[in-house]
Amino acid sequence: MSWNSSTPVPDRIFASLPYLLPLIVGVQFGVFLFQEFPVLANLFRPLQPLMSLYYGIPFAGLIIFFVLLFAVVRNDNISRFIRFNTMQAILLDIILAITGFVVELLGKALPALAVQTLFNMLFLGTIAAVVYSVVQSLLGRYAEIPTISEAVHMQVP
Repeated sequence: MSWNSSTPVPDRIFASLPYLLPLIVGVQFGVFLFQEFPVLANLFRPLQPLMSLYYGIPFAGLIIFFVLLFAVVRNDNISRFIRFNTMQAILLDIILAITGFVVELLGKALPALAVQTLFNMLFLGTIAAVVYSVVQSLLGRYAEIPTISEAVHMQVP
């Protein structure tokens, strides 16, 4: 779906907020780029309080997942635009979590260059997906990410 000029501004703002979740998870993959380009790390310093809470509270990711899923995505009283973007952010987060787990398991067997390249790709891909989705949300448009958005359309009536 494309331009939706009838989407109220508060809905646009609330639809972009869930993308903080994959952004917080994706920043961990930027460790190698942050070492090479310390200035890049400064761009993500404002996320530090949120990251401290997310990683400091046991099972915070799981708690946030269930709260967003049941309080937002499954709540028909909330606009479909917000529910769509929330579910898409959840799916991005799940993909990052699974990928991070697999890389952690295989990390010892992979060459260092392969791990560094994979981390850089995950970080840059996450940033691209989040920025694209937030911009589209703020414009009142549905952010269509191949395969992920198709799954979201099936989950969010």
